[in-house]
Amino acid sequence: MKGVFLDRKTFPETISTKPIASLLSDYREYDVTTAQQTIERIGEADLVITNKVVIDKPVIEACSSLKLICVTATGLNNIDLVACKAAAIEVRNVENYGASTVAQHTMALMLMLATNAHHYRDDVSRGKWTNSDIFCLNHYPIMELSGKTLGIVGVGGIANKVIEAARGLGMKVLLSERKGAQHVRPGRVAFSDMLATSDVVSLHCPLTESTSGLISKKELQLMKSHALLINCGRGGLVDELDLVQALVSKEIGGAGFDVASVEPIEANNPLMIASLPNLIITPHSAWASTEAMNRIIAMVAEHIAVFQTS
Repeated sequence: MKGVFLDRKTFPETISTKPIASLLSDYREYDVTTAQQTIERIGEADLVITNKVVIDKPVIEACSSLKLICVTATGLNNIDLVACKAAAIEVRNVENYGASTVAQHTMALMLMLATNAHHYRDDVSRGKWTNSDIFCLNHYPIMELSGKTLGIVGVGGIANKVIEAARGLGMKVLLSERKGAQHVRPGRVAFSDMLATSDVVSLHCPLTESTSGLISKKELQLMKSHALLINCGRGGLVDELDLVQALVSKEIGGAGFDVASVEPIEANNPLMIASLPNLIITPHSAWASTEAMNRIIAMVAEHIAVFQTS
C-alpha cells in the first residue's frame, strides 16, 4: 500500500510514526497541507492519514486509488462520509485514546481557577511574596472544591474520568439532561437546573447542530455568580462574546477553555481581545500527552494492518 500523512506536524517529531511506515511500501509525510495541495499530495495513494485536513467530495472523486482514510482524531467532521461510502472508501478514526489526558487537563483548568494558582505564581515571579509584610500572599480568593457541585454535560470516557476525579476531591456530581429535552431520564437533572445548581460546569459533548451555541447569554445568566465554566470539548458549544460579557460583568466567576470556535484561535476572537483575569485559555492541548499521541499512532497502525488482512 502507498500512504501519505497530510499533517504530520500535528504530532511532534518525538512521536514516532515507524509503526505506520513499516506497514507501507511507499509512505510520505507532509508537515501541513493546504486545500490546494491536498489532491496533488494524495495522488495515487491507497491510504491517507489526516488530522484536520479536509477530505471532501472533490478530493475523493479526484483520488481514485484511495481505499482507506485514517483520521488521527475522534471527530470526523473534516471527512465527507457520504462521498466515501459512495466510493467504497473505508474511514477509521481513533476513539478513547485520551480520556485520562483530557480529564486531567479539565481538572487542571478547574483547579487553577479555583485556587488562582496562576495569579499567585505570577505575583511570586514579580517579587510580591518577597516584599510581603506577612508570611504569605492571600489576596486572591480560593474556592474549596470539596462539597461543591460539578455539572457534567455529555457522556463518555472523558466525562467518566472527570467524574471520578471530581468525586475524589469530594465534589458532588450532576449529570445534565439534554438541553430542551421534554423528559428527564433517571439519574439526570434538567439542563437549566444543572446550570443553576452547579458551582462548576464542564462540557464534554460533541459539536452538532443541536449543541452549537449550547451556552449563551440566557444559560450564563442561570449560573451562580461564582460558578466556573470549563470547556475541553469544542469551541462552538459556547457563544464566546456572551461568555466574555458574563465574565466582565461577573455574572459567573471564571472560565477555562482549551478550544475556540475557529482554530487556531483568531486574533480578533473575543476571548483574545478581552484579556480577562478570570479566563484561562490553553491551545487545544488537552489531548496531547505523550502517552495519548503514541496510542493514536498505534491505533492507526492497527487500522491499517486490519485493512490489509481483510
